[in-house]
Amino acid sequence: MGRWLGRVWRLAVAVALAAALVVAGLALAWRFFPPVSTLMLARYVTGRPVVRDYVPLDRIAPALVAAVVMSEDAKFCRHHGVDWQALGDVLDDADDDGPARGASTITMQVVKNLFLWPSRSKIRKGLEIPMALALDLVWPKQRIMEVYLNIAEWGPDGIFGAEAAAQADFKRPAAALTQAQATLMASALPNPILRRPARPTKAQLRHARRVAGRLPDAAPWLDCLK
Repeated sequence: MGRWLGRVWRLAVAVALAAALVVAGLALAWRFFPPVSTLMLARYVTGRPVVRDYVPLDRIAPALVAAVVMSEDAKFCRHHGVDWQALGDVLDDADDDGPARGASTITMQVVKNLFLWPSRSKIRKGLEIPMALALDLVWPKQRIMEVYLNIAEWGPDGIFGAEAAAQADFKRPAAALTQAQATLMASALPNPILRRPARPTKAQLRHARRVAGRLPDAAPWLDCLK
């Protein structure tokens, strides 16, 4: 029995090391080349369409960058991959069924989209946190933001990234989005399948107005993206 457990343990360690090496290699490659998210990969494998046109950060309207930060992760330039205060608040508010809301930073969402699976399991969250801390060490903030805006699912039928979403919803490139359009796009991110920027719900419009109200004060929160 002891020998069998030893073999299982060695196999588990070998698998974990191999997975870590694969993730490290992908993180290094995707630091310089356009990455593919796990959701995109799943659609490719199953023959479903993927609409994505990767564009650099300087070809995305600054209003959209600011709106996404203020909507999704206002402390993006202040934390190192994990917002510990927000995470602590969520855990404090959790009941017996688990947290009612998330505390994922943009960095954590990049890690989930590139390396993990779309579930709310404790195992995935346990992997997501150290991987986000590691990614923040090896990627500059500009790269993390650029990748996030290019791999985020932004609509049904395989629409990924800001460029494809801007073209689908507003018939213009991401660089030419107005502030109003940018806030509507940011408001769709919590649920891009049901929330469409071009056809916003009342709740989405309220959220977009709240984001728009934060934009005049956004500059100090975006210093790492200059």
